[in-house]
Amino acid sequence: MSELNHSVELTIDYDQLLADDVPMLDLRAPIEFIEGAFPCATNLPLMSDEERAQVGTCFKQQGQDAAIKLGHSLVAGELRQQRLDGWLNWLNKHPTGVIYCFRGGLRSQTVQQWLSDAGRPVTRVQGGYKALRRRLLQEIETGFEQPGFVLSGFTGSGKTDWLSRSPLSLDLEGYAHHRGSSFGHWGEPQPSPIDFENRLAIARLKQRRAGFEAWLVEDESAMIGRCPLPKRLYERMQQVPVLLLEVPFEQRVRQIQLDYVETMLNHFNGDISRLSSYLQDSLKRLYKRLGDRDWRRLSQQMTDAINQQLLGFDCDGHQEWISELLNRYYDPIYRRHQDSKEHRIVQRGTEEELEHWLAKQSPSQPA
Repeated sequence: MSELNHSVELTIDYDQLLADDVPMLDLRAPIEFIEGAFPCATNLPLMSDEERAQVGTCFKQQGQDAAIKLGHSLVAGELRQQRLDGWLNWLNKHPTGVIYCFRGGLRSQTVQQWLSDAGRPVTRVQGGYKALRRRLLQEIETGFEQPGFVLSGFTGSGKTDWLSRSPLSLDLEGYAHHRGSSFGHWGEPQPSPIDFENRLAIARLKQRRAGFEAWLVEDESAMIGRCPLPKRLYERMQQVPVLLLEVPFEQRVRQIQLDYVETMLNHFNGDISRLSSYLQDSLKRLYKRLGDRDWRRLSQQMTDAINQQLLGFDCDGHQEWISELLNRYYDPIYRRHQDSKEHRIVQRGTEEELEHWLAKQSPSQPA
């Protein structure tokens, strides 16, 4: 693909692009986009995966000039016009949008030229995806050096709901599309690890640009489903002060019922058979830790509760297995987990008590 032969409009204000949710047109091949992208990006590639592979092979065997010539022959005529129409349509919907390819090189320069020839100048991101990704990795490495807090509490304490009320909070489970437990999956794919990191870094960048230096996250293991926490953030989570949310056992049972039964039934559009499969599959993940006898008993309790729903009863029948699972499995694990963090707990209490305490803390307080 040919170089531009006149002055071009570029942008290198990566923070503004990412934090202000500027629409971005990603010209990379679909396989590149799937591996990692940005929340405000749309993939309308210059070349398909197969076309990109052919050009790449040509470049390795015959050099750049031959690869450029092949690219022009592959994306020509009616196919070129179809793709140009797609980019023009996207720009009509997103007039402030920008374009990029992997390194801000030949692909985005070519598309910028074609759009300019069609009477639609557009800004190109200098350095492309690679430069934007590098900026977000830098944010992850340095953006958590400021004071932070970790919110801990027994399973079912409603930590995620409480976190959502604080401007300091970062919703790790939301970015990962997983609630961080054996029952935490939504029955849908999670984002790629790179997408998860990008979402987290952009959220932290937005926070700091809004003037919030301190940060607050929920206590998590090193993995949220299939998404690993960035190493630097996880290290900081083992260092900063801990807030402990204390909630009565009965309230926790009701919260689990809401989260994993009622909410998921709504998520499955009222399909009780899908709810049953989701619950049984989640419990099966705990088979080795529970042992055969306890697993069978809990599985039967789940089945009984589902059967009650099929007969027209409400979801309260699930409280039996929820209570037993908390008592026998989750709470003992949490107590061991809490013992290792006891020296870092700076405040414990109800939602209102923790909210009041956090509001009094200075953003400049050292961790």
